[in-house]
Amino acid sequence: MYQAPVEEIAFTLKHVAGLSKAIEDGKLGELSDDLVDAILSEAGRFASDEVAPLAEIGDRQGARMVDGKVIVPDGWDNLYRAWAEGGWNSLTASEDFGGQGLPHMLNVAALEMWNSGSVGFALGPTLTMGAVDAVTAHGSEDLKAKYLPKMVSGEWTGTMNLTEPHAGSDLGVMKSRAERRDDGTYRIFGQKIYITWGEHEITENIIHLVLARLPDAPAGTRGISLFLVPKYLVNDDGSIGARNDLHCHSLEHKLGIHGSPTCTMIYGDGKYGDEAGAIGWLIGEENKGLACMFTMMNNARLAVGMQGVAICEAATQKAVQYAKDRTQGKAPGWTGSGMSPIIEHPDVARMLVTMKALTQGSRAICYVCAHATDMSHHADGDEVRHWAERAALLTPIAKSFATDAGVDVASLGIQTHGGMGFIEETGAARYWRDSRIAPIYEGTNGIQAADLVTRKLPLSNGNHVRGYITELKQVVNAVRASNLEGFGETAKRLDASLSDLEDATEWLLSQLAAGNASAALAGATPYQRLFGLALTGVYLAKGALADEDHGRDNRLALCRFAAENLIAETAALKDRVVNGAASLEAARALFA
Repeated sequence: MYQAPVEEIAFTLKHVAGLSKAIEDGKLGELSDDLVDAILSEAGRFASDEVAPLAEIGDRQGARMVDGKVIVPDGWDNLYRAWAEGGWNSLTASEDFGGQGLPHMLNVAALEMWNSGSVGFALGPTLTMGAVDAVTAHGSEDLKAKYLPKMVSGEWTGTMNLTEPHAGSDLGVMKSRAERRDDGTYRIFGQKIYITWGEHEITENIIHLVLARLPDAPAGTRGISLFLVPKYLVNDDGSIGARNDLHCHSLEHKLGIHGSPTCTMIYGDGKYGDEAGAIGWLIGEENKGLACMFTMMNNARLAVGMQGVAICEAATQKAVQYAKDRTQGKAPGWTGSGMSPIIEHPDVARMLVTMKALTQGSRAICYVCAHATDMSHHADGDEVRHWAERAALLTPIAKSFATDAGVDVASLGIQTHGGMGFIEETGAARYWRDSRIAPIYEGTNGIQAADLVTRKLPLSNGNHVRGYITELKQVVNAVRASNLEGFGETAKRLDASLSDLEDATEWLLSQLAAGNASAALAGATPYQRLFGLALTGVYLAKGALADEDHGRDNRLALCRFAAENLIAETAALKDRVVNGAASLEAARALFA
């Protein structure tokens, strides 16, 4: 059974990502290390003792429709209420609406633990938090006052409605439409698919954020507006009113995350109310809805990265325990009686240490991204731009590298179990099935790569990413200066990986400057992985340098393994970035 690694999470937050220094510098108000430890400890207890035991039930039963109602797995309604009553939905929300105003770093750490317990369950709260962020940033004062307190408390949940059957990720061709009304409201019509927790009976109301197009809107993404559309209308006194004209048509039958209801939503077909059209309220300005939605989407992308980290951790824990218990054959050097535990076999050990390294690296990348987001909100002067650009640069890497790692680690977990990994009753397969959606939703990892290369690398004329690489080199210099024997060839290998990153970065920037976006995009995905691997090596090293009292030898060993076994891939990835475009273009003829 999953046990939240609270000490490891706290160490990474404080000493790798930068939380302790931010506290010491007074950037985070009255937050203290003791309060951080207390919050993480309780979040870990809830994840281990309350969420994780219901994960298998959620996977086996799944969400289902019964007589037109969406029913969640047994026990999940009580679990959600306990979660909301614990105040977990309000960690980072504004205190003006009942939130606790805590740093984003603490929220993503808690999200990791809840997702390790059950991704399907944690998805619902994750979307609500994103909806709260969007309404807080762009909603009118009236909308905030009416909806945010109960969304922040978790009494009402929230959703994000973007995708349509014909549109996929191309929101510019969406067909959902909105019509103005004289009373300042809008009527919404259309169909949305893949809507996470779009319908359920756990809370008395669901607040949908819906993208739609006005009749006179410009074409493409410049003509999209965002609307708040509640399942039930809300009276002026805050009480629940009539049912709005929207409903769940059906649930998707999915590879994984079975407990999470993924809905096809219908707006405005006349099923409810006296007049067809779901009643909605504009968020932000007309035709500028995509910018509003990106407030939600950017935070959601990091949250999805945390799902990858969560799967990595849970799958690794299960594989390590199985490898310790399962005996088979005799490993080299085994002196015990009978067969040796399979963890003693070199190839099994290789898989397990690889899983551990990818878990730790992904966690560090995501936490560093969250730290940058926090600092962008608490910095002054020129530092605001610096930290905002750092968060922007790291978000696509955090989302993509961590979710790719989740799939890889879950697959290695199945392999560690051998044939038993392919049998559902062991639970190893569930982690892979749950992990596989994460590289797809909230912008596929290919979209993340395109965003990284075409939008994030050019920030400050490329000088931000150059400065970041210089910061990473300082960690490698500290490794070299430490003279710690346990590092082995870590400094040399990390130097090489950062050189690969630097060369690939400059090549991509030169292609963009020359107007050769096609060549740059051909190498975007390998570049994204190159960046993530380089960061993994550096942040594992940073953790080893910082850990003088609690298991430095273990951190040194993990860092050295990653540097000498995994990071060398950056050389091949650089070659693909720089030299792969021509062969890709030629190979397109295969599909002509």
